[in-house]
Amino acid sequence: MKEIRILGIYISDRVKDATLIQGVLTKYGCSIKTRLGLHDVENDHCSKSGIILLELSGNVDECIKLENELLKIEGLDVQKMIFID
Repeated sequence: MKEIRILGIYISDRVKDATLIQGVLTKYGCSIKTRLGLHDVENDHCSKSGIILLELSGNVDECIKLENELLKIEGLDVQKMIFID
């Protein structure tokens, strides 16, 4: 049985939290198969908030550790989807 794990991370202040988030994502980089960042961009300004979508792979315990470290960062909303194939 194969498990597909997706994390959605809503960041309310991208500038303030970028360094903390990037540190966690780098630490668990081997567990991240796909990473997609989304935020609004207009001609003269870039949105303060954003969303990161992560497709995780590998050891489930490492994926859970990644999720738990992200949950400790104030200002983030972390949601997950787990699909069983």
